[in-house]
Amino acid sequence: MDDSTHSRGVISTAARLLTFRLTAGEFRGFGRAHLIFGLACTWAVGAGRWWDDPRAGALQHTGLGSVVYVFILAGVLWAVARPLRPRRWSYAHVLTFVALTAPPAALYAVPVEMLYGMETARGLNVLFLVVVASWRVALLLFYLVRHGGLGLFAAVVAALLPVAAVVFALTLLNLERAAFETMGGMRGTPSANDSAYAVLVLVTFLSALLVPVLALAYAVLFLRARDRGGEDESA
Repeated sequence: MDDSTHSRGVISTAARLLTFRLTAGEFRGFGRAHLIFGLACTWAVGAGRWWDDPRAGALQHTGLGSVVYVFILAGVLWAVARPLRPRRWSYAHVLTFVALTAPPAALYAVPVEMLYGMETARGLNVLFLVVVASWRVALLLFYLVRHGGLGLFAAVVAALLPVAAVVFALTLLNLERAAFETMGGMRGTPSANDSAYAVLVLVTFLSALLVPVLALAYAVLFLRARDRGGEDESA
């Protein structure tokens, strides 16, 4: 197989993943080429996200900050799901998956501030954030079920617990608005009628309610997985 054919295969795999069509066998076929392609996509969309923001730091402008972020995020997801005993679970595979989910974030590179007024731009940036975040969470659920072999309930808990915990922690630290504005690419002084902040309040409120429920569900799932593991070892 020549390099161009192999490259097309990697791109096709990424496209099938992003459209929820990847099979369990194709997930098992993840290799170094898929990771390199995913990290390249992560770097590209990371640099694109901040290209028109003069206040962004060097890591943001170069896209390297996004690359570092996927390594950290993959570690968190790997660690949270591991006690639930997903099959064929490895950090390298989770990292490859997370990197391959980067392309939807290209929406953040659209210069809406240059095309529309500030209020419209803010609304569009929030819409982009919701679309990208929902897409990625759905992909994570797909991955946990299709590749990890978890049940849907366990996958939902494993996917939502770290997200809700992070939002809840930022709320306690009173950093949630700054974090949300950074994630959504919102710039400038917010207006009194900023609809984005209303969304933020709703998200933080729901996270505060969900964290204890998700933590309890996670504990129950962990105990069940441990019991199943003990039964398998004694069989």
